[in-house]
Amino acid sequence: MSFAEEVKNEAAHYKPENAACRYAELAALLCMGGSIILGPKQTAGIEFSTSNNAVARKALSMWMRIFSIRPEVLVRQGLKLRKKNIYILRVIPSHESTHILEELSLFPHAGEFHNLQLKKVDCRRAFLRGAFLGGGSVNQPKGDYHLELVTGNEIFAKRILKIMRHFQLPAKITDRKGEYLVYLKEGNGVSSFLQYIGANQAYMKFESVRVLKDMRNNVNRIVNCETANLQKTVDAAIRQIQYIYTIEEAGLYDRMTMKLQEAAKLRLDHPESSLSELAEFSGLTKPGLMHRFKKIADIAKNIEGQRENEN
Repeated sequence: MSFAEEVKNEAAHYKPENAACRYAELAALLCMGGSIILGPKQTAGIEFSTSNNAVARKALSMWMRIFSIRPEVLVRQGLKLRKKNIYILRVIPSHESTHILEELSLFPHAGEFHNLQLKKVDCRRAFLRGAFLGGGSVNQPKGDYHLELVTGNEIFAKRILKIMRHFQLPAKITDRKGEYLVYLKEGNGVSSFLQYIGANQAYMKFESVRVLKDMRNNVNRIVNCETANLQKTVDAAIRQIQYIYTIEEAGLYDRMTMKLQEAAKLRLDHPESSLSELAEFSGLTKPGLMHRFKKIADIAKNIEGQRENEN
């Protein structure tokens, strides 16, 4: 079972707080995963389909609790490789079904939702829950953080975006091949969304994996940083030793000042030590020792420059 299915199974068992929340959740669910069926004399029905059994049962139970018309329930085997069952709820067009769809703001202008009470926080949370159940997905927390809601209705997508931003979620919207995606690609945003729709167990799982993932990334960054610093230390030590050998080969080692000879001997005695460690060994300051090595480097470079001119 994918993480997205786990979230849907948990969210599907969350009970809306009141009738207004049930309307909001059912409307978003049907708008996301359903399609309007047009009948004679300007009547309309609806067909809703999902591959998730818990979502199908949630849609049916909410519908039956609110309305008297009983939907037709069908089960079909999917055509894809996994051949998951497709659960279909169908309401045949009639004057009564048309009135119901108008109450849910799904007909004639789906997406406006003027008849729903979406000013209360609980109703907005229910609306997001229904939208996710109808057409949402979320990646496993072990991978990249990504949660998205997909719909072919631009007005509906913008309403979802508006509600998500009301909750301070960093959601964005894009269109792809005639469909509109409202998505989150930031860990805190995905985590908060799971809380808002009532998927608390999924939220805990997401957070526990995210904490371990962040800790692992922090450790890797520290190790990489220390490795880079170690490499810099080794490279600097090798250059300093090469400079000292260049001066010795030129017979100029004894002509250096005692301070420079002291620094050179310190480096040769401790070839793997960092500048800070050398300063601690010698009792000198790090800037003072760095200054001496710079003078040694200047002498060696001058010798190398003279050799190049002679050649």
